[in-house]
Amino acid sequence: MYPPNRRSYTDEFKAQAVALAETVGRTEAARQLEMSVKTLDNWVDASRKGLPLSSPERQPVTKESSELARLRAENAELKMEREILKKAAVFFAKESR
Repeated sequence: MYPPNRRSYTDEFKAQAVALAETVGRTEAARQLEMSVKTLDNWVDASRKGLPLSSPERQPVTKESSELARLRAENAELKMEREILKKAAVFFAKESR
């Protein structure tokens, strides 16, 4: 999932930000707009390359996909714990000899 403080910008705002960056510079424009210079750099670069400034539409997260992601993370953690326990068992078996 995305961080809760993730900002979203309209296409109109992006176009205006690129225009401002072209006139006053990227760093100054980013400071005036209170945004990341890197984000503004990405928009300016996309504009110069003729790429669209809008990002592709994101699909809403369904309950099933959320649950699947949670279970996959839990499964990976359990596998890692199992591997650690196997290595510990081998280590202590060698120590007891």
